[in-house]
Amino acid sequence: MLIIAALTLFTILLLVAAANDIATMTIPNWVSAALVFAFPLFALAAGHSIAFIGYHLAVGLIVLALGIGLFSLNLLGGGDAKVIAAAAVWTGLSGLVVFVSAMVLAGGVLALSLLALRRLAKPQDGRPAFLNRLLDRQRGAPYAVAIAVGGIAALPSLPFASQIAGPLTPF
Repeated sequence: MLIIAALTLFTILLLVAAANDIATMTIPNWVSAALVFAFPLFALAAGHSIAFIGYHLAVGLIVLALGIGLFSLNLLGGGDAKVIAAAAVWTGLSGLVVFVSAMVLAGGVLALSLLALRRLAKPQDGRPAFLNRLLDRQRGAPYAVAIAVGGIAALPSLPFASQIAGPLTPF
């Protein structure tokens, strides 16, 4: 039951990040913090070692450093960089390829969809504010949507998933 709770919390937090990003084009810091702080608790409860937890935290720090670099180049939002790193804590290196691959693919679909949508419609009075933000050509994309897709695709690769039914393959 603990493992299902861990995987559910991971998924819910990523979906909260995506919903907030769609609604406000921001990701609350508490979402990233909750992901980072919850992982060691669940990992300890599942019987993983301190070294295992440290390894996963190190993967997250490396991904955060890369995210900060992309943020400084204005290629990624700060909230995106933080939540990607927090999700990487959960994936570790073994699930990182699936996570990043699915995230990048979903991000491409998201970007192309927004480009097409922005050609067809413009922000207008009377529309919900979040929709006007999505239609604004000066705005970026709510990339947490792609991050959530990547995280969900990586669920079978998470260390807890193998404790449910043995090693799972992502596809």
